[in-house]
Amino acid sequence: MHAEFTVRALRAGKHVLCEKPMAVSIEECQRMISAAEEAKRKLMIAYRLHYEPLNRKVMQMCDEKRFGEIKTFDGSFSINVEAPNIRLAAELGGGPVGDVGVYPINAARYVTGEEPVEAFAQAHQPADDPRFREVPESVSCVLRFPSGVLANISCGFGTHRNDFYRVACTDGLIELTPAFSYNGQRLMTHQKSNADSHSVVTHHEIAEVNHFASEMDHFSRDILEDRKPRTPGEEGLADMRVLAAMAQSIRDGRAVQLNE
Repeated sequence: MHAEFTVRALRAGKHVLCEKPMAVSIEECQRMISAAEEAKRKLMIAYRLHYEPLNRKVMQMCDEKRFGEIKTFDGSFSINVEAPNIRLAAELGGGPVGDVGVYPINAARYVTGEEPVEAFAQAHQPADDPRFREVPESVSCVLRFPSGVLANISCGFGTHRNDFYRVACTDGLIELTPAFSYNGQRLMTHQKSNADSHSVVTHHEIAEVNHFASEMDHFSRDILEDRKPRTPGEEGLADMRVLAAMAQSIRDGRAVQLNE
């Protein structure tokens, strides 16, 4: 549905703000990007956390190497989905990876500033729960990045809500929990004390914003000032490449190179 209506809107001369995941295949993403280029219109993917100040602060810390080199990333987003729900329909692009897993996947990419080169994923689809006749209940994946960073990603539709990520660096730890909710984010950093071996924990107080208003304001300015959006179609395509590699890894039972 995203691809069809995005392409139709672009061809009608409209700028498009499209929800994530951008589409259900790499080919659809590429078609949407091409349609925007041909129509000379803006295509932005609604990655609201790129416009949210606490996640932006984490991006800044990592870019500046505030706590040294990143070594590992751990991110999780799970909710408990009750039937009936379109999230449980395979033909509608359902399943936890595209719905909630895309959040920690995207976060791993924006905190490292890199694109993963390898994905190794596993899925659990319980036979005794009718909710999961068509889609997995839970998926776990390890992403490997060019610098050597390993990102542990988990997502699911069968647990109490949890959403967080932790970035382990040589000289400290960055923790955001909840990380992906509409509000209530709490950012903490841990670093070694000069006085003893205990960690100094800092709670970063940053004013919240309305995520949706922030991303729509940004998109409006992009249109008015003819700027490329911070999260263009290429951002959605990059995540779709990861999702496709994870799906192949689950099918084949092996690690998949993203350039395959």
